[in-house]
Amino acid sequence: MSRGKEISPDALAQRLAAIADDKKARDLVALDVRPLVSYTDYLVICTARNERQAKAIHDEVYHQLKREGWLPARIEGEREAAWVLMDYLDAVLHIFTPELRERYRLEVLWGEAERLELDLAGELGAA
Repeated sequence: MSRGKEISPDALAQRLAAIADDKKARDLVALDVRPLVSYTDYLVICTARNERQAKAIHDEVYHQLKREGWLPARIEGEREAAWVLMDYLDAVLHIFTPELRERYRLEVLWGEAERLELDLAGELGAA
């Protein structure tokens, strides 16, 4: 992964959420998993209406952060776009379609994680 200017893990999580929010993602949640795992600091989770919107969110996050000098270490699910994972090391973005968000219920799986307060313009279901 290439990195642009230094950014704190919580600022990165906020940035991922803000970009997703700008593309009309719903039910945005950022979980602070630092006390629970060593591979990342934050999980940012959002819902897209469908695969097309999930792909649009992915594309916007990728291109905006690339312009800022950040590339993900790994992307999974981009082709199918029902669950897209973008790993920026300090924060991992999960973009779900409604069906898969309900099936995998990451907020329940990581229920002991604290939630990061998100500062979003759209506030579409910011939990």
